[in-house]
Amino acid sequence: MEKLPKIALPFVISAIVLLILLAKSAVTIGSGQAGVLYKTFGGGVVTDEAPLGEGFHIVAPWNKVYIYEVRRQEIFEKMKVLSSNGLDIQLDASAWYKPDYAKLGKLHQEIGESYLQRIILPTIRSAARSVVGRYTPEQLYSSKRDAIQREIFEETKKIVDDQYIVLDEILVRDVTLPPTIKEAIERKLKQEQESLEYEFRLVTAQKEAERQRIEAQGKADANKILSASLTDKILQDKGIEATIKLAESPNSKVVVIGSGDTGMPIILGNQ
Repeated sequence: MEKLPKIALPFVISAIVLLILLAKSAVTIGSGQAGVLYKTFGGGVVTDEAPLGEGFHIVAPWNKVYIYEVRRQEIFEKMKVLSSNGLDIQLDASAWYKPDYAKLGKLHQEIGESYLQRIILPTIRSAARSVVGRYTPEQLYSSKRDAIQREIFEETKKIVDDQYIVLDEILVRDVTLPPTIKEAIERKLKQEQESLEYEFRLVTAQKEAERQRIEAQGKADANKILSASLTDKILQDKGIEATIKLAESPNSKVVVIGSGDTGMPIILGNQ
């Protein structure tokens, strides 16, 4: 520095100061992120402009940029809740969420960067307690899992939608009951299944018996009608028809006409 001309010294100092200012003013926003600008001398958080997008930005050194993840994120939560009859239930759930991009400035101004802990988690816990409290352990274990998941999501979404947060889904991963309750439910479900199987076999047997009875009744009715219609005259006519056919047959035989007790033809022999 001592060897530099005195006239060049101010330019060198200015360049160094400028580089420092540029370093403090440069902001790089990564993929899936957005920045909220805070103007120290300009009204604080900027809420009436779009957030700073991905890439390189130059801001005044006395201003500040708060960077948010704006991609969809997932949070896992284990909760202790009570069923309708007061039993402890452990609910494992996860939520898919992200900040509302267009309202990122409002989110930062009114809630802040810890919106997950301040809004999302307390709301999910409250909704889970409210929803699970409407069901019995048996319903939680078997048929109502999808209904519980949907109701928790709907109750949570009603609140977070007004907090500049987008909630995509809540998934109930697991419902853990006390071991004794779980075993009792499983025994009951097994007994109900066995009872249903027995009722099915009983109904099947009854239907088969009914089918056989109807079939037998039909045959009996047919025989009765046939017997009533077979008079002696009809039988004689049928016998004559049979005799004519036998006589026309190429087989050798002896037919005696009117030799039977009823006058029916008798076949004496054939070859």
